[in-house]
Amino acid sequence: VNSLPALLIVDLLLILIAFLVRQSIRKGGLVPKGISGAMEMIVEVLYNMTEGTAGKYAKWIFPWFATIMLVVLVANLMKLLPGMETIGVIHHASGEGHTLQNLGGNWYTVLAETAKEGEGYVLTPFVRALSTDLNFTAALAIISVVMTQVIGVRAQGIRYFSKFLNFTTMFKKPFFGFMDFLVGILETISEIAKILSFAFRLFGNMFAGFVLLALVGTMVPIFVPSLIFMFEFFIGLIQAFVFGMLTMVFMAQATQGHGGDEHHE
Repeated sequence: VNSLPALLIVDLLLILIAFLVRQSIRKGGLVPKGISGAMEMIVEVLYNMTEGTAGKYAKWIFPWFATIMLVVLVANLMKLLPGMETIGVIHHASGEGHTLQNLGGNWYTVLAETAKEGEGYVLTPFVRALSTDLNFTAALAIISVVMTQVIGVRAQGIRYFSKFLNFTTMFKKPFFGFMDFLVGILETISEIAKILSFAFRLFGNMFAGFVLLALVGTMVPIFVPSLIFMFEFFIGLIQAFVFGMLTMVFMAQATQGHGGDEHHE
């Protein structure tokens, strides 16, 4: 439940950025300034990257590439904000938990030391890092893979599915036809495996970062967690770029013929 508020915050932040860019553009001026200038630079870099990879299909692929990358980037960097995963409801632990310290009134803080069994407490945060929820990463992975197939069909038509089920040479050249059939099965498995790869790569890296921050924060002085926060910042940036780039590359590959007939020549 606490990942849904994080998703709403991510959406609101992106909508706010879009609104601010729109307002800045409406004010006029040939040279973009402030947030509109920054967004123009980001969009131009991403579009040129897409155009260099996908060519004439860049207009189809770019919206998915840029949107997925921005959503994942904001979701990853949100966990570095103060209060993320540290403010919530304290309740009794079913097993071992931690001791509490009263801050005044009904406000408490959870201490690092472990309490006796049955006397401990744990914290359930109001908002958690969105990328540490496998539902979110799996949903993005499914969207990425499904839209890759859609773009492949738009670019190649029904011929796109020949890379999954290729019977065109089965009777003319039985050996090569059988090999094409096996390759099609492998392509189908590969497309399904992309969902698992996408989902668990992002989830695993971000969840590991969350655990690392929690452990280091309780064991070492304050300056070391600060270095870990910087490390997590770059990890979040890289993971967003990797997720978006893989989506863009797979979509660009889907627009091209799989080359099933060339080797017969």
